[in-house]
Amino acid sequence: MRPIIFSMLISTLLLACASPESHDVDQDRVIIGAERLLTDYRELVEGKRVGIITNHSAIIVRDGSKNANDAGFPGNGGKSQLSEDIENSDNIVDSDVSGSSGISGNASSISNDGASSTAGSSSNVSSTGSTSNMSANTIHLIDLLHADPDITVTALFGPEHGLRGQADAGEPVSDSVDDLTGAPIFSLYGETRRPTAEMLANVDVLIFDMQDVGTRFYTYPATMARSMISAAEAGIPFLVLDRPNPLGGNRIEGFIREDQYTSGIGLFPTPVTHGMTVGELARMIQGEQWLDGLADVDLHVIEMSGWTRDMLWTSTGLPWVPPSPNIPDIETAFIYPGTCYFEGTTGSEGRGTYRPFLQVGDAGVDGEAIATNLNQRNIGGLQFNDISFTPVSIPGMDRNPKLMDQLIEGIEISVSDEEVLYPVAAGIHILEAFYNAHSEEGKARFFNLRGMQVRAGNDLVQQMIQDGHPADEIIELWEDDVNRFREQRQPYLIYK
Repeated sequence: MRPIIFSMLISTLLLACASPESHDVDQDRVIIGAERLLTDYRELVEGKRVGIITNHSAIIVRDGSKNANDAGFPGNGGKSQLSEDIENSDNIVDSDVSGSSGISGNASSISNDGASSTAGSSSNVSSTGSTSNMSANTIHLIDLLHADPDITVTALFGPEHGLRGQADAGEPVSDSVDDLTGAPIFSLYGETRRPTAEMLANVDVLIFDMQDVGTRFYTYPATMARSMISAAEAGIPFLVLDRPNPLGGNRIEGFIREDQYTSGIGLFPTPVTHGMTVGELARMIQGEQWLDGLADVDLHVIEMSGWTRDMLWTSTGLPWVPPSPNIPDIETAFIYPGTCYFEGTTGSEGRGTYRPFLQVGDAGVDGEAIATNLNQRNIGGLQFNDISFTPVSIPGMDRNPKLMDQLIEGIEISVSDEEVLYPVAAGIHILEAFYNAHSEEGKARFFNLRGMQVRAGNDLVQQMIQDGHPADEIIELWEDDVNRFREQRQPYLIYK
């Protein structure tokens, strides 16, 4: 009897470890959707030809593994060139909103618009992803699926910054072929912005897996939504492998984007930060019909376990993989929603340095005076120091930054407490302080009107600053938008 009971206990424990509920108690880290795909959701991909929309950030942690070959995932069978590139790189630069990369060894980039697949005896699954640092205890989604004998990877698709995440922001990416899988790599950030019917001809399932930053400016959710339309047209399921929002699930800031300011960095009518995961956002994009052609999408969100809305990235237990060249660390991700406003000015948002978005500056201002001004405002979670810096060309981050080769003054930003930081509000304070530090001539040239309006989502922010209104008045005005959006998003939330 005792051996039978012991065997039953072991079986019960193994089942518990495989179930999503088992991750909710005493869990060291969040379990992302990609980790659950081949266990709890295997029926969605088994025997299928898969297309993947992805980049370097689609890595999976292999708990307890000592090297790339020994962790509890299906055996290797080789690695994509993307994985080789990641493992052999001491420091892969990260980008913020745009770019492209390729997986194949001899390919320099891929484009974000279209996808295709190669023929196979089993059905095809395609995915969307991006690349970043990969250590011995991580594996990339492409390698994980390719190693599974019951899945055929037939098409790969890269977003802005490319499959490897090394292209400059906004730089078009070309197509190529992956050496390991033999799958074509299609760019969705070139002439094509979503997979075409031809690209999906050999795909049975289309997968999206990329790390987002929870900010309206970021282009990855736009790539996801456009690809959802392609999946609907092809009559194939669309799977979103969910990952945490680095900013958590509760912080909503900024004005809802007005229709006339729709753009590639503002495709959806959300506040600047929305407090949603990409899986939740996909549900809302479909439910609210924000794009035509979404009604018939067979959408599946592969949920995380162990993530709650009050979790910032630093509470997830997950390693940070830079989702783009100019967001190399989590400190940058925390402040990016605020200092990205500087892209709508003639000043520097820190591109052309190795501290983008954590230092901003301009010609003709006194950095020490601005830092003193901002510190006196007691902005929660931030400290400011004056700094002088010279933006230079940095391939893979920004080849042609604003104010290139000019010595300028500005501020260096340190995140002292992310738990109390409201980055969009902080960004308004920083904008207002810089604008008022300028001479009348400097004020006249400070705003790039269209650039500021598509980031703010309206013309109000720039107009109020020009009219002399303090930052706090602007911040108060978006509370109605925040409350309205908080209620609107409620039916689409997955996590508590």
